[in-house]
Amino acid sequence: MLISAPRRGGGLYEPVSDINVTPLVDVMLVLLIIFMVTAPMLTAGMRVNLPQAKAAQPVDPKEPIIVSITKEGKVFLGHDEVSREQLASLIQTKTGADRDRVIHVRGDRGTIYGEVVGVMDQLARNGLVRIALITNSRADLEDRPGAPSSAH
Repeated sequence: MLISAPRRGGGLYEPVSDINVTPLVDVMLVLLIIFMVTAPMLTAGMRVNLPQAKAAQPVDPKEPIIVSITKEGKVFLGHDEVSREQLASLIQTKTGADRDRVIHVRGDRGTIYGEVVGVMDQLARNGLVRIALITNSRADLEDRPGAPSSAH
C-alpha cells in the first residue's frame, strides 16, 4: 500500500498519482542537444583532397549553356553579345529538342538584381526552366590577387 503526505485541509492519506516530468524533460533536452550537434555533420560532409583523373568524364556530358550579364546590363550567350529578346530563341535553336540542358546564369556582382531576374523570367516564359545561378565560393574570392582578406 502506497502512503502519501496528508492533504491540506484534511487528515486523510491518499496515493500519489502525479507524473514526475523532470526526468522526461532532462532526457528530451539531452536528445535535442545531441541532434543539434550531429545534424550539421550529416549534411556537410568532410573536406577531402580528391585525386585527379585524366580520363574521367562528368556525370552529365552535355555542356551547360552559359548566359552572362555584365554590370552594364549587357547579355552574353557564351562569348557573343545578344539582346534579351533574342536570348530564348537562340538557346532553343542551340539545344534543339533537348529541353534538359541546364542554363547557367552568371550575373556580375555589380549587376542590378532586376536585370538578372528579367533574364531568368524571359527564359522561363519560353519553357527554359532548368536554370542555375552561378556564384564564386568564398575560397575562390580569397585566392584572387587583390581580393579583400577575411582575416581582421
